[in-house]
This record gives sequence, structure tokens and C-alpha cells, in this order.
Amino acid sequence: MPRDVLSVEPDARIVTALTQAASDMGANIVDIAGFLDEVEHKSDQQVRSLQTLQDRAADMVTRNSAVATAVGEVSASSGRTLKSVESSIDQLRDTAKKSDSVASWVGDVEARMGELAGSLGSVTTTTTEIAKIARQVNILASNAKIVASRAGEAGRGFAVVAEASNDLSTQTGTAARRISDAIEALTGLVTGLKSEAETVSEAAKTVLEASGTTDRALNDIADNVRVSAKTAGEIEVQAEALRGTIETFAPALADIHSNTAETADGIENARKRVDGLIDYSEAILQNSVQLGGQSADTPFIEKIRELGQLVADAFVEGVNSGKIPEQAVFNSSYTPIPGTDPQQLMAPFTRFTDEVLPPILESALSFDRRVVFCAAVDLNGYLPTHNKKFSAPQSDDPAWNAGNCRNRRIFDDRVGLKAGRNREPFLLQTYRRDMGGGQFVIMKELSMPIMVNGRHWGGLRLAYRL
Repeated sequence: MPRDVLSVEPDARIVTALTQAASDMGANIVDIAGFLDEVEHKSDQQVRSLQTLQDRAADMVTRNSAVATAVGEVSASSGRTLKSVESSIDQLRDTAKKSDSVASWVGDVEARMGELAGSLGSVTTTTTEIAKIARQVNILASNAKIVASRAGEAGRGFAVVAEASNDLSTQTGTAARRISDAIEALTGLVTGLKSEAETVSEAAKTVLEASGTTDRALNDIADNVRVSAKTAGEIEVQAEALRGTIETFAPALADIHSNTAETADGIENARKRVDGLIDYSEAILQNSVQLGGQSADTPFIEKIRELGQLVADAFVEGVNSGKIPEQAVFNSSYTPIPGTDPQQLMAPFTRFTDEVLPPILESALSFDRRVVFCAAVDLNGYLPTHNKKFSAPQSDDPAWNAGNCRNRRIFDDRVGLKAGRNREPFLLQTYRRDMGGGQFVIMKELSMPIMVNGRHWGGLRLAYRL
């Protein structure tokens, strides 16, 4: 008997052990895949953060150069401003000295005007006295003329003298009045000049006081400009030092970014390979079960076959009885339901599945306490009718709706599409379910194809916890 071909019946114990190992391996691989998903997500975030940091570093170099240039301009401008201020201070001090001289001169003029006004007052007094004397002489001359006229011929010579005295007193009075008028006018002018000199003197004092205040202010400005120029110089030195530091840091940051990006690519490739291992583990488990292997999943496999046949029979009975046309069963025209979030949709067969599937789907929940849900999906992952606990009317809270209103929605993720499109007798998938708050649980999901009069409609999904 040739020994190159050896045919043996599989040992049931070996097949069962293989089945259990495949089941356990699938769960472990899924857990690793979930961990790699988290690592990949964090790695992508790190790559994006490093890219942002690298961009910011380059931007810092550019901005630092701009700052250094601006500080240099400020430093130069401060120097020019300082020179201008110092020149203004010198000019102001020179002007102050001249203003001081003018004020002194005006003060002297004011004093002399006062003296002149006093002298004019004395002259006015003297002129008044002369006018009085002239009047008295005039009176005497008039009296002498009267006496001379009474004396007759003997008083003729005395009358001549009296007449001359009278003329002289008249002329003297007239001259005294003219002098008095001139002195009065001169006194008015001198008084006006004295008043103006006082005003000019006060103005000169104000100018001197303002000049002092301005001088102090300019000195303060000059001091501040000197400080600003010194600070600008120090900033310029620090900016130059910072530029050197950033330019040294940037290549190192670029290396870190490059290495992190390579690591992220490696993690992504590893995750893809792990996804392939999941497919292999599922295939091993499926084949080992078909060889008769037993595992903890066996009761669920038998249940999904039973329920899947019931769903398929319900579709066939509906078509054959005329409850629903066969073309409507396979019509994938989805109509959005207005105002729903997440979006819900209606298909031509949704009303039919809502009528015939609930008793079958609800019975799965009482089969085992670990069962989470049981629902049928078409080839596109559209789930028309769900368990009652996942079919609540939508509220105004999209987050609540996402967990409690899962009917009439499309689930086109990896698990959902594979479940709907699987044509093998059954498919067992293992995945991690996000429970929120960073908590995950390992889930298993069985599915079997739903055939309606020889055509593949979709698949029945049965999910349960480990």
C-alpha cells in the first residue's frame, strides 16, 4: 500500500481543542488589534502634534528674525531720538538763558519807568506852582495898573512896568499849562509803558518757569530713551541667542517627527496585519467547527442557524403569500426620515420586517443572558428592525439616540458589512465594543446568510459578550 498519501479521520478531541484555541486566539488578537488601534490613534496625534510643533518652531525662527530686525530698528531709532532730545535740551537751555536776560532787562525798564513817572510827577508839581505864581503876579500887575492909573502922570512909568508884568505872567501861565499838558500826556505814555513792562515781565517769568518744567521733562525723556536703547540692545542680544537655540532645536525636532512618523507607519502596518490575523482566526474557527469541533461558541452557532432559518422562512412566506413583492425585498432605495439624528432611513421592506421579525429577534435575548442583540441587515449594512430595547423613538439628544435608537440605520463598518455579505454557513467575528469612559469589552458576533428564493438578501447578526 503506497504511503505517500495518508487519509485519516480527524480526531474529535483534536478538532475541539483546535476550535477552542481558534476561538481564544481570535479574542486575543482582537484585544491586540484594539490596543494597536489606540496606539495608532495616539501615534497619529503625536505625529500631528510634532508637525504642529515643527511648524511653530519654523514660525518662531521667522518671527524671531523679524523681532531682531525690529529691535535693531528700535535701537537705532532710540539713538536718533536721544540725539534729537539732547539737541532740544541744549536749545531750550539757550533759549531759557536769553529769556532770563530779557526778563532782567524788562525788569530794569520797569524800574526806570517808575523813576521817570516819579520825576514827571515832580515836574507836574513844579509846573503847578509856577502857574500859581503866574496867577499871583497877574493879580499884582492888575492891581499895579489900577494904582498907576490913579496916580496920573506920575504913575505912568509904573503902569508900563505893571503892563509888562501882566504880559509876562500871562505868558508864564500859558507856558505852564502847555508844559502841564505835555507832562500829563507823557505821564500817560510812561504809565502805559510801565504797565506793558509789568505784563512782559510776568510773561517772561512764566516762560522761564515753563522752560524749567520742559527742561526737566526733556531730561526725563532723554533718560527713558537711554533706558529704552539699552533694553533694545539687550533684547537684540537675547533674540540672537534665541535664534541660535531654535535653529539648533529645529533639526532635532525634525528627526523626532520623522522617527515618530515612521513608527506610526509601522504601527499602522502592524494593525493591518493583525486585521489579517483576525480573518485567519475566523476562518480557522469556522473550518474547525465544520469539522465537528466544539467550543463555548457552539450553542450560539446552533442558535443563529435556527434563527437565521426562521428569518429566511419569514421572507419567503411573505413573498409567496403576496405580503411583499420580491422586488421590494431586494430594493435598496433608502429614504431619509426627516429630523432624525443620527440619520434614520426607510426602505421598501422596512414595514414588512417591522411586522414579521420582532418575535424572532426578541426570542434570541432570552436564549442566554450574554446575548446583547439580534438583528437582520441587508447587503449594505442597513438594519431595518432591531430589538425593542434598541428601537426607542428619537429624542432631542443625538448622543442618547445613538445608543437607544439603532433601528432603521446603516452600519457599514467592517463587522456590519461582513455580517451582511457573508455567504458561508456562518461567520464568527470578535471585536472590542466601546462602552464609554475608556472602557472596552470583548464581543463576539455570529452571522449567517439570509437567502430568499435563492437570492442573498443579507445576514442575521447575533452578538454576545464573552
